[in-house]
Amino acid sequence: MGDEDGQCTHLTLLTVNLVNRPVTYCHTLCTALYIAPYNAMPGHQIRHACFSFAIQTSTIPAKLNNDDQAVPYLTYRADPCHWLGQLRPLGYALLLDSANGHASSKSLNYGNSTHRYDIITAAPESVTIVQDGTTTVYDLNDGTARETCQPVFDELSAQMEAVAEDEAAQQAQLPFTGGLAGYWGYELNHQLEPECVPERKTPQADDTHHPEMIVGLYLWAIISDHQTRTSALYLHPDLAETKKQRILHALKGTESSGAVQPFSLSTPFRKMITADTYRQSFQRIQEWITAGDCYQINLTQRFTGSYQGDPWQAYQYLREISPTPFSAFLDFPQLKVLSLSPERLLLSDHGHIETKPIKGTRPRGLTPEQDQQSAEELLNSEKDRAENLMIVDLLRNDLGRNCQPGSIKVPVLFGLESYANVHHMVSTITGELAEGRSNLDLLRDAFPGGSVTGAPKIRAMQIIQEIEPYSRSVYCGSVGYISLNGRMDTNITIRTLVADGEEIHAWGGGAIVADSECDSEYEESLTKVRNLVNGLEEAFLSKERETA
Repeated sequence: MGDEDGQCTHLTLLTVNLVNRPVTYCHTLCTALYIAPYNAMPGHQIRHACFSFAIQTSTIPAKLNNDDQAVPYLTYRADPCHWLGQLRPLGYALLLDSANGHASSKSLNYGNSTHRYDIITAAPESVTIVQDGTTTVYDLNDGTARETCQPVFDELSAQMEAVAEDEAAQQAQLPFTGGLAGYWGYELNHQLEPECVPERKTPQADDTHHPEMIVGLYLWAIISDHQTRTSALYLHPDLAETKKQRILHALKGTESSGAVQPFSLSTPFRKMITADTYRQSFQRIQEWITAGDCYQINLTQRFTGSYQGDPWQAYQYLREISPTPFSAFLDFPQLKVLSLSPERLLLSDHGHIETKPIKGTRPRGLTPEQDQQSAEELLNSEKDRAENLMIVDLLRNDLGRNCQPGSIKVPVLFGLESYANVHHMVSTITGELAEGRSNLDLLRDAFPGGSVTGAPKIRAMQIIQEIEPYSRSVYCGSVGYISLNGRMDTNITIRTLVADGEEIHAWGGGAIVADSECDSEYEESLTKVRNLVNGLEEAFLSKERETA
């Protein structure tokens, strides 16, 4: 535990009485290690669920030597990038980044007190990958792989049920005590909604060949709570001792990741469709709206550049210039996901459900007066309020499939959230999970988020499949976790880039309704991604390329 002088208080766990049987534990078997200033005095007893243990304290250096065999007590860090940098060699590392510890996030208006946790993990027990509609489960402990024909969410549910819940960890009130984490890509909707399966694809439609889903089963995590300024190392009781030791060695910097290759853009980002193509798609959507097929469609476009080096460096830069509460970096062998998302898809906190759709955007002003004017213009826009209300109604219906009747409320309608480059109109919908329903049921039936499809939802997805020439990949899907303790938190992967070894992709889009204007909608699709694309080009595009 860190004290105010940057030292660590060394906890010696003496005896644990678990189900009336005494067991002597060493540090590495502790369920959750909190590292922060602590109020208990030496010699006091802590009673925690079915355990009782004594504390002895002594001061040790905050930084351990590599030959120290004790658990490396982690001092609280506002910036989670240090931990992920050490854990990347373990494989399938990921960071779910609240940006709450980021200094500049305090000046932004997105209610950062509710986004308090960073979650960092790696080395999952297994990874489930959906590629071209085929689901394969890879056991990373024994190296085996198996294809499964059962629905993907049933497979994920079976994996969760096979792991014992850590009852002792429930009392620690950690957000994540082992479970599923990764991404669910937009095209996973082809498995969830058979009516959305495309009749045909053009050769360019899936030119990236990114998996539709990569989700790992993780049994440990580092969790930083920016409200209490604590960091916890959680280790599930089922975690193998050999893996615990690998984790501890990685945290002490004894795992080698080799030299990090500096990130650079080989080419600027290029628009993958022309303005004329966008206009043609816009006109077709207006025809569908007039015919009564739909009343809102989310139209997007892709931007692609070439790169060299490590995208992790690019993510660290982007989180500095554009902190957002649902950011994430996924360091998977198949691809890297750099998400700077401001939007929550679903939060489930032990049955209490929340979703926060974004509909309505304006750029930030250059002066305080212009900025205030832009925000007021957004909040007073009848068009944006109508778009937002359509999606609120859609999501109330989606939540209603798994929530208790009468429990769905809209505590915030047409709220304002402000970020580094844009203002957003955001509403909040809440509900209570019905008995017999799970978080996986909730995610399956709300996926993908209505704010990135349109309404009615299935017809909107069919239209998107017909008019957008490229797959959305991870974009407009979701990144997040589903914990064994009953908690889930997922974003919508807007403001998200995907790097696949040679190319890096970004997307931007917006809602088209009957009174939309093509030029302003096209400009909005650029505004939303401009902060990321321009930021990377300014920082990482070689000067030779800029002047060529």
